[in-house]
Amino acid sequence: MEAHGPGSLLRDGFVMLGAALVLVLIFRRLGLGATLGYLISGVIIGPQVLGLVGDAQGKLGIAEIGIALLLFLVGLELSPARLWRLKRDIFGFGLMQVVLCGLALSAFVYAVTPLTPAAALAIGLPLALSSTAQVLPMLESAGRLRTPFGQRAFSVLLFQDLSIVPLITIVAAMSRAPDAANAPPGWLLALYTVGAVIGLVLAGRYILNPLFRLIGGLGERELFVAAGLFAVLASAAAMQSLGLSTALGAFVAGVMLADSPYRHELEADVDPFRSILLGLFFIAVGMLLDLHAIAERPLFVIAIAAGLVVIKTAIILGLARLFGQDWRTALATGLLLSQGGEFGFVLFAQAQRALLIAPEAASLFGAVVTLSMATTPFLMMLSRRFREPPPKQRADLEGPRNDCANAIVVGWGRFGQTVGFMLALQGISVTIIDRKATQVDVGTEFGVKVYFGDGTRTDLLRQAGAEQAQLLLFCIDGGALDREAMEAIVQSFPNAQIFVRAYDRRQLMKLDGAPIAGTVREVYESAICMGRMALAAVEVDEDEIDRTAERYREIDTKRLAAQSKAGDLHAGDELMIRPAEPAPPGDAIPIPAESG
Repeated sequence: MEAHGPGSLLRDGFVMLGAALVLVLIFRRLGLGATLGYLISGVIIGPQVLGLVGDAQGKLGIAEIGIALLLFLVGLELSPARLWRLKRDIFGFGLMQVVLCGLALSAFVYAVTPLTPAAALAIGLPLALSSTAQVLPMLESAGRLRTPFGQRAFSVLLFQDLSIVPLITIVAAMSRAPDAANAPPGWLLALYTVGAVIGLVLAGRYILNPLFRLIGGLGERELFVAAGLFAVLASAAAMQSLGLSTALGAFVAGVMLADSPYRHELEADVDPFRSILLGLFFIAVGMLLDLHAIAERPLFVIAIAAGLVVIKTAIILGLARLFGQDWRTALATGLLLSQGGEFGFVLFAQAQRALLIAPEAASLFGAVVTLSMATTPFLMMLSRRFREPPPKQRADLEGPRNDCANAIVVGWGRFGQTVGFMLALQGISVTIIDRKATQVDVGTEFGVKVYFGDGTRTDLLRQAGAEQAQLLLFCIDGGALDREAMEAIVQSFPNAQIFVRAYDRRQLMKLDGAPIAGTVREVYESAICMGRMALAAVEVDEDEIDRTAERYREIDTKRLAAQSKAGDLHAGDELMIRPAEPAPPGDAIPIPAESG
């Protein structure tokens, strides 16, 4: 058996994943996010601290596949029609951000360093690009990627990926290297880009979709995994062979499959690889951090990183305000995109090969980019109280008023929306109240008037016209309402029929005896519906299904009554229906004549 050397891939993978597990857990617990944990773990195991893992540059090349997978998954969420709707943010906001930040940072670098104008431009333009690999996972983990805020940030990042080609062209045009004359001209690179995108579109339509249809017919999940990875790697490799952005190629492939019926299967199959490789990417970036360069000129690196963050935040904040964002959202956008990005390493290497900057300058500004990336989680956390409206401003939201509505719906989530829409279909006027300001915004977005306030307070209900309303419908979750609270509401509004959404049987026990018209356990009917569908699927007779459902309701009602009477969830355990044990292999599924 062949012995593995200390630098073997197996050993390196063990060390990298082990360090990442420990550091990411710690940083997650501290609320600083996974990205910073990956970066610090890379620094610690890298060649300049413990020296446990080497060849950071080679590992970075492999881990960059994670960025391609990330952009592929983002593309799957954006159909061409949806992408077209973002054109103003992509080609307006995105273009202005890259140009203004690039020129401002070039001027800043030229002013504080002895570099030539060409060298300052070769450094300042790449610093205008933000970290797609850091920002998109942050938006995803916060659940904000598909919000207007997230879509605008994504639009800017997408244009930054598109701008890789012109930035490479600019660096090549300023090159002092003897072989620069042999490089393809900028117009040819642009032509390559257009041709490659058109080729990927055609491949997605006439090759990938038929391929997935064929694999879907075979029912082989492993083939789906292989085909999904093939689609990403092939599109990225096609772009790389032309000297273009691999991430852009993967994104185009994703967009072409966004309307495919196999989109969700692809997302599920590719996402685990994306998560692991993206983590390895940040570990490799941490390993590349030149600690000696920072140690020799620590104040310079910190000052340049601080200037980078401040300049980009200020410019992006101003542009966001120009494009209609309020100042809090604009500040959040500026801070989120304030760091340098992974493509900076690529462009610094290009500038070094073009003899525009020395290797020491490339290492120094690589450290600046990494340090700026490390600041983003801290900045987002520390600025939260400035970015989010203070609680007192919620009083400025419009409270409910007496519109003489026939019904008042308290809670405008998925449950309350269904109830409200059904009432509206019968022409019943409805006043809607929700205590979450975000739900007020959601209602406004879809043209529905939602009032802000705590709909369990009798004074607020009276203000909303509950004394004249025929129906009070409490559709809030979390089990906040009990018998005592409902008795107070019934006494205040005796003419209204009151219905309550119960979170589970525990809340039903708390509501037992309350003088209300009815309660609905939120998943009760949908669970019975699925049970009926399951029995029908194994060919149980329809009449037998009706009897089974009715028998279950009877048993559950008796058990709930026993639990409510005793105040104990374990009361009536003798009535509980326990699922049958699985049948031995080869036996038919037992279908009993009577259930329960």
